[in-house]
Amino acid sequence: MTAADLFDSPSPAAPLAERLRPKHIDEVIGQSHLLGEGRPLRLAFQSGKLHSMILWGPPGVGKTTLARLMAQAFDAEFVPLSAVLSGVKDIREAIAQAQQVLQLRGRHTILFVDEVHRFNKSQQDAFLPFVEQGLLTFIGATTENPSFEVNNALLSRAQVYVLHALSADELGALFERALQTLDTVRPELVEGRASTGSARTDVLQFSEEAKERIIGYADGDARRLLNALEQLQTAAQTSGVSNIDAKFLDNTLAQNLRRFDKGGEAFYDQISALHKSVRGSNPDAALYWLVRMLDGGADPRYLARRIVRMAWEDVGLADPRGIEIALNAAGTYERLGSPEGELALAQAVLYMAVAAKSNAGYVAYNAARAWVVKDGSREVPLHLRNAPTKLMKQLDYGKDYRYAHDEVGGYAAGENYFPDGMPEVNFYQPTDRGLEAKIAEKLAHLREQDAKAKNKKG
Repeated sequence: MTAADLFDSPSPAAPLAERLRPKHIDEVIGQSHLLGEGRPLRLAFQSGKLHSMILWGPPGVGKTTLARLMAQAFDAEFVPLSAVLSGVKDIREAIAQAQQVLQLRGRHTILFVDEVHRFNKSQQDAFLPFVEQGLLTFIGATTENPSFEVNNALLSRAQVYVLHALSADELGALFERALQTLDTVRPELVEGRASTGSARTDVLQFSEEAKERIIGYADGDARRLLNALEQLQTAAQTSGVSNIDAKFLDNTLAQNLRRFDKGGEAFYDQISALHKSVRGSNPDAALYWLVRMLDGGADPRYLARRIVRMAWEDVGLADPRGIEIALNAAGTYERLGSPEGELALAQAVLYMAVAAKSNAGYVAYNAARAWVVKDGSREVPLHLRNAPTKLMKQLDYGKDYRYAHDEVGGYAAGENYFPDGMPEVNFYQPTDRGLEAKIAEKLAHLREQDAKAKNKKG
């Protein structure tokens, strides 16, 4: 595909997103951190030197457009592949095409791989040598973190540019541009326009509330905004409506689903934000991220499991009630389902956020695991072994064991419960927060008794 082919005037029947595709980087809305004066991608366009790159960002933010603009700016052959539909055979055909174009026309080729994270290692390896040789300039587009999804060899040869979701202001500018293409008037309050008598009746008018709703519906995705506008235009023409208000918009568009990928980067980013908000004792932020995930389609049962984990990992023994509340919330959801059961999850998250925090148990567990992994297999001391048979008793199993309940205060001061010869360890270090403050006081008292008992023996 030549640079000229990339920007042929699209048919009036083409989707609005295609008709509005920018033909120059100055027409691109958004990504000012990359395309502003002196910014990395603008400098790349101005440099006169092509380099391989990975464009990483959410859907509908201009990844494909930027790749096409790059081909136009450098007068390069543009070979697009979809990682969803293409295999090694398609890659080989693209390489053969690049070789032919170079030999016959002396033109360089840009290989654009959409959703490159879906290519496996062998597919990525298939075109890597030709990128290294300079036959191809590789431009990949991905919604997933390339650190996890792209081979290190390919990643080391490509500059990663992070694209951002469009802001409400940027979507508003796109909205205005789209209305001109759809032969509509500038959105203003329907009541205000109707009272002036100046509005045409054969074009659409959007109330400010409807405009705000559709921008919120787009959720940072330009393509989603434009597709929604087309859907509204078709519905309005069918219904003989010219004034688009919030009610008409809600009845026309499908239920608003926030940008959310149950198995992708957004999913793990949001669960991380929820967990860290709980750990940081911010109930409002914790509730926000919980609702965001529920709104985006996360499985409430998964969230319930994560809330139970938060209770054990971050609240711990500072407030054992948190564990009980988390388990009860999970059980309540199983009984009630959605949406009623989600209230239990919300209140559990609120409780976790405001509860006293301690990761001392979590730290102690990990420390003990690390010790056991590096340490040898030490024998259980004889006095701690059970002696259910006569032979075991003859072998001194259980000999000299001190039954704690028979000791003063129910504590066998100075008793050793570790393997013989094992250095002294102190895995659990309770905090001074919540119930753990009392636990710390008790342990300090018991250790004092141990020290006195050992001194007496000495």
